Amino acid sequence: LIYRGKYIVNWCPRCETAISDLEVKHEEVAGKLWEIRYPVIGSDGEFITIATTRPETMLGDTAVAVNAADERYTHLHGKSVRLPLMKREIPIILDEIAKPEFGTGAVKITPAHDPNDFEAGLRHNLPQIEVIDEHAKMNANAGEYAGLDRFAARVRVVEDLTEQGFLVGTKDYTIALGKCDRSGTIVEPRLSTQWFIKIAPLAKRAIEVVEKGYIKFTPENYGQIYLNW
Repeated sequence: LIYRGKYIVNWCPRCETAISDLEVKHEEVAGKLWEIRYPVIGSDGEFITIATTRPETMLGDTAVAVNAADERYTHLHGKSVRLPLMKREIPIILDEIAKPEFGTGAVKITPAHDPNDFEAGLRHNLPQIEVIDEHAKMNANAGEYAGLDRFAARVRVVEDLTEQGFLVGTKDYTIALGKCDRSGTIVEPRLSTQWFIKIAPLAKRAIEVVEKGYIKFTPENYGQIYLNW
């Protein structure tokens, strides 16, 4: 029931601890969606364009995903792209995480800094490259951006993408921003080794004792509240 593992958690850089989903409060804020083009290796002058609200995390990209059913990218199956700024070669993978109807239909995969990308990374055995540390600063894996605060790095990354001709455009976009309920600090999804408890079998027994009448609630309506929990 109790196990240890490395998973994506909600990390508060100020409290310097993992916090539960219940301790993260989300608020919608005005943000940006940056469209970036990644050069296709072996296809002179061809690019795949991805869109992201967090350009600073692209430094940890380990793949670009497209949907197998998306005919726009059929000719690119099995090929690779060059990651702008880092100049690292990363594969084009086929995965359901890419939705043909959303954006360009191509998605950057950053397994160490996004829970959905983490799962996609496990499916395709991708490396997990951490570029943001526990203090929300860029680490040594971020190359020349190491030591910068995550938001300062964002500004620099966008400037460099623009200068090198990789930025296609910028759009206004509403973001559901997660903040730590204790400190108000913006939460960072990051890889962390934590202890976990497998709740499902415990909950099954806890429900059973109430449904079979071994435990009774007074007033009765509290029994339903308990079962909901």
